[in-house]
Amino acid sequence: MPATPAWPPKSAPRLFVEQELAGEANISVDGNQAHYLSRVMRVSHGDAVVLCDNVTGEWAARVTDAGKRNVSLEIVELLRPREEVPDFWLCAALLKKDRFDLVLEKATELGVARIQPIITRRCVADKLNLDRARQIVTEAAEQCARTALPEIAEPMKLDALLKHWPEGRALFFADEEGGEPAAACFTGNPPPAALLIGPEGGFDQAERESIRKQEFSHAVTLGPRILRGETAAIAGISVWMSAIGDWNSKE
Repeated sequence: MPATPAWPPKSAPRLFVEQELAGEANISVDGNQAHYLSRVMRVSHGDAVVLCDNVTGEWAARVTDAGKRNVSLEIVELLRPREEVPDFWLCAALLKKDRFDLVLEKATELGVARIQPIITRRCVADKLNLDRARQIVTEAAEQCARTALPEIAEPMKLDALLKHWPEGRALFFADEEGGEPAAACFTGNPPPAALLIGPEGGFDQAERESIRKQEFSHAVTLGPRILRGETAAIAGISVWMSAIGDWNSKE
């Protein structure tokens, strides 16, 4: 006798929605999300869709009506509550658009709780389209099965970041001129914590000195090679998640 197929199937499309979800509720999606479900994924009546609301968690839903401009769904059951994300921030200097897009995407996939864009003297950009940035992290979260979206803050100048740094949070400064090996420093300073990554041209000397003199700052090295900003962000988050984050979780 053949086994009953799992429901919802792993191939079911995933979407974040703005509505807070609850069992047996009915919701509808329109615009780009409706287009994605009906025209790209070709859902039809009875098909499964996985929905997340960034509040309660991840829910299985069933399509009740699939139009070109609107898709109606019935919420069936809670699959997972909203995950507990490690209290780890990425403070990354703005890069060229495509490179910072990569930072947003990979930081989301790797599990940071908050992304704080930073403006430094050598930044080639000083603005960020927050709506577009939120779309990038939402799509990344859907792809990697996160149930909690990272917070994205307005860009902030470096001196303001240091001046208003929250008490009790360690700031790991990825200094290309050297510091303590990252993994050892991360392990010795548990969360809450954050990683500070510089722009394409690096921090200038005055910025470096200003960062290093802060009591909450810990200069770390990410190895013997000089890394691009996007590579340093990805590498630093990966080391932190492996050393003290949730990569060792049994769940």
